[in-house]
Amino acid sequence: MGRTFFVGGNWKCNGTTEEVKKIVSTLNSGEVPSEDVVEVVLSPPFVFLPLVKTSLRPDFHVAAQNCWVKKGGAFTGEVSAEMLLNLDIPWVILGHSERRALLGESSEFVGDKVAYALSQGLKVIACIGETLEQREAGSTVDVVSAQTKAIAERISDWSNVVLAYEPVWAIGTGKVATPAQAQEVHFELRKWLKENVSPQVADSTRIIYGGSVNGANSRELAAQADVDGFLVGGASLKPEFIDIIKSAEVKK
Repeated sequence: MGRTFFVGGNWKCNGTTEEVKKIVSTLNSGEVPSEDVVEVVLSPPFVFLPLVKTSLRPDFHVAAQNCWVKKGGAFTGEVSAEMLLNLDIPWVILGHSERRALLGESSEFVGDKVAYALSQGLKVIACIGETLEQREAGSTVDVVSAQTKAIAERISDWSNVVLAYEPVWAIGTGKVATPAQAQEVHFELRKWLKENVSPQVADSTRIIYGGSVNGANSRELAAQADVDGFLVGGASLKPEFIDIIKSAEVKK
């Protein structure tokens, strides 16, 4: 199997230059497992990407929080995959539920974005997840399968994709999917990949969990067989992010 644990920190639309320097300083001094145990990727806002990239410890990597769906040009306010590559940014988060909900990004649009970013050489953290209404209606698996399908239809190589399952009802709410709930959905996603893409892709693709992950709950979540890491929001701005990274040790 050999899926390296993955911990992403999504800083969202937060931070000042001084705050960013302080967060980076805290992370740089943290004691964490080696890169063969855990891969750590931080995602600051666009404007802080160069600052974080140049000041961050070499065993941690950097991601953008979004990029445009095709080559740059007359798209005011957008940032292209080519620009990220020019800055040596290796990763990008695509399809986050906040963008799906607030900016109307459809699963098809997200799929197009993922395909374009991969084609240019970026690695992608692709986000999927159901709303509270969808969960209560019993359609969680249908929703996340359809979101995954929109990506799978547009790409053939999954080696540079991390799939982030983030139940919308758990993001920033303090509500966390129980370890059993997270494992159930991750299991179903891996099964979907096995049946609709390939057993090899299902076995090798990392499926990470996001939604109010913190230092207190990360170890129990990490112990689930199909949870390969986390995409962390608010807690990635705090010192406890180091504890979340350390939760990778339960996979040893």
